Amino acid sequence: MGRGEREAVAAGGRLYEAAQAVAGDHGRAVEAVRTALKPICDTAAEQALDAIPVARLKEVTEGRLRLGEVERSGLRSVRQVLDAGSYRLRQIPGVGQRTADQVLAAARQISDAVRETTAVHIDVDRPDPRTTSLVMALQVLVEAGPDARRAVDTAMALSERLGPLLAEARPAAGRLRLLLGRAGRARALEAVAEVRRLTEEAARAGVPELLAQASVDLLRDATEAAAWVDFELRSAEYYSLLAEISGRGSDSAAAEGFLPDEVAERVRGQLLDDTHRRVSLRGYQAFGARFALAQRKVILGDEMGLGKTIQAIAALTHLAAEGQSHFMVVCPAGVLINWIREIEARSRLRVTPLHGLDRQEAFADWMGQGGVGVTTFDALRGFPAPEGGELGMLVVDEAHYVKNPKTRRSQAVTAWSGQCERVLFMTGTPMENRVAEFRSLVQILRPHLAEAIGDRDGVAGSKAFRKAVAPVYLRRNQQDVLTELPALQHTDEWEELSPSDEDAYREAVRAGNFMAMRRAAYARPEKSAKLDRLREIVEDAAANGLKVVVFSTFRDVLAAVKDTLDGARSEGDGRVFGPISGSVPPARRQRLVDEFAAVPGHAVLVAQIEAAGVGLNMQAASVVILCEPQIKPTIEHQAVARAHRMGQVRSVRVHRLLAIPGVDERMVEMLKNKSRLFDAYARRSVVAESTPDAVDVSDMAMARQIVEEEQARLGTVREETAGRP
Repeated sequence: MGRGEREAVAAGGRLYEAAQAVAGDHGRAVEAVRTALKPICDTAAEQALDAIPVARLKEVTEGRLRLGEVERSGLRSVRQVLDAGSYRLRQIPGVGQRTADQVLAAARQISDAVRETTAVHIDVDRPDPRTTSLVMALQVLVEAGPDARRAVDTAMALSERLGPLLAEARPAAGRLRLLLGRAGRARALEAVAEVRRLTEEAARAGVPELLAQASVDLLRDATEAAAWVDFELRSAEYYSLLAEISGRGSDSAAAEGFLPDEVAERVRGQLLDDTHRRVSLRGYQAFGARFALAQRKVILGDEMGLGKTIQAIAALTHLAAEGQSHFMVVCPAGVLINWIREIEARSRLRVTPLHGLDRQEAFADWMGQGGVGVTTFDALRGFPAPEGGELGMLVVDEAHYVKNPKTRRSQAVTAWSGQCERVLFMTGTPMENRVAEFRSLVQILRPHLAEAIGDRDGVAGSKAFRKAVAPVYLRRNQQDVLTELPALQHTDEWEELSPSDEDAYREAVRAGNFMAMRRAAYARPEKSAKLDRLREIVEDAAANGLKVVVFSTFRDVLAAVKDTLDGARSEGDGRVFGPISGSVPPARRQRLVDEFAAVPGHAVLVAQIEAAGVGLNMQAASVVILCEPQIKPTIEHQAVARAHRMGQVRSVRVHRLLAIPGVDERMVEMLKNKSRLFDAYARRSVVAESTPDAVDVSDMAMARQIVEEEQARLGTVREETAGRP
């Protein structure tokens, strides 16, 4: 025993100290969130208790309390009763010690229930010192991301194992080893060997670097401006972390889709590896990913806006960590680009688009290299179904596209599903009242279960239906699992220009007409990729009974949108109101908004963004579609604020339709940094609200630059007669 033992123990000691440091840093970061959260929760609870009348105390005691004297004394609310306390209550004539104790016990019971269920809403438009402190504390943990969580879990496991081992091993590396005796020295040497093994194993796995990076990330100072900008960009991650730390998450039964206990228990026992994932999951999202893994062939039917895509990616990354190498995503052409971007942004998985003229070459590359192949329903028919066991998981987005078993796309999906042990169908369309369609989907996944699903299951109601299909179907609604209302969720919907779109776009570029370039994707509506995607979003909203507002700068785009939606309507579909434009008198605009709001269930309002983006309140809508990116950040913010404002009781989902290649991509890139700066400083300034042009990008300068760059890219010559943009 000597130098080798000392070095082994020293290395183990350094690793142990690093693990302890990470755990401590994380604990302090979490405690900072709790400290910032407490006064906000206290205030929210006090306000809620102020609004609960004293009479409600009777309900807690099933009517046994006599509260007449208490109410006549001037104590009107539960909060006032709690503030009064036992002494003041006993000063009220007719109220003795026993009554005072009963009144206070009932008030505390209500207070506890209120505090457990109080949801914190962070208002980005009215930040105050307390919410700013909370957002800054949360940003440290959100920015550190899943790697920090993985580092903390690793650190705690290492500390638990290394602590006792080091205590036993240290005598073997010091002067006291001679006093240990033979048995003691043997135990110490065994401990040294185990410390060495753990240290070397950690080094091979990159644990020291993981711990070091986590410490750096957890000790970073957040700045007010950066924290607020980051919160607006990914508020869902902030709220997810807040729910986890506060313990005020959504109802567990709702988060688990009200599955029967035996199914839910099996899903809870499923591990979920996040090694290849870049983002954290909300509790219900983690359960959804586990459901897909544990049940193997399933339908994820979450309502729009709950993150079905990230749940699918979480399942894929888990399987990749287990050694699976090949995965396939099948989706409509309109969302193929979004899938590619989401996989790249939210995971470390290799992704290959299997679409377009070179798709066979891309397929061969995917087969050789592995990763996630992303293809369309039509393209899938041209690829050979894999041999059993080759594909880790098949994901089918908008799975209701394959409800008709007679179509070729359904037959292709069925062939692939039959060769894969794990299949995930995704659809936001509720299936409770579409039993025949649902049975068709289940037939692909689990034929024996499809035979057991009868029409009466749907007729009997949602609970009966869900019980019958629990092994294969999971659906959660926003109101059940999102405790923070309203949340604002932005999605950039990237579409590839159709050949017809591209012809119109080239003509606009050749003419040097910036405005025509911006609306070229709608110039030929019958073959417009953007309009196809818009129609899909509206159909999804209609299936969920949601109202939609569609914004565009251009009247001809609005006309194309209205014609497309009117033409796609079937009996029972919601009405399409508008368009609201600058030529519509203000009183008429308000009447259209009121009529839109008054319609029960789904409806669509079509509006020019500058005519309806200010002054009109559209909080009846929970889906906002922006037909094109706007030149000024203020225009988009003001338009979205028409729906996402006080009075909105649902989360608001914003879809911005973008086309590639071309003007949309260049505008988004040019505006990105300026928009972030604007969000951080200008939008909260009275001066900025009154003079938005002072902080927005110059229209002319940007238009001129984009036109020139696009003409160079496409090799077109500007027509002199077109005039400058």
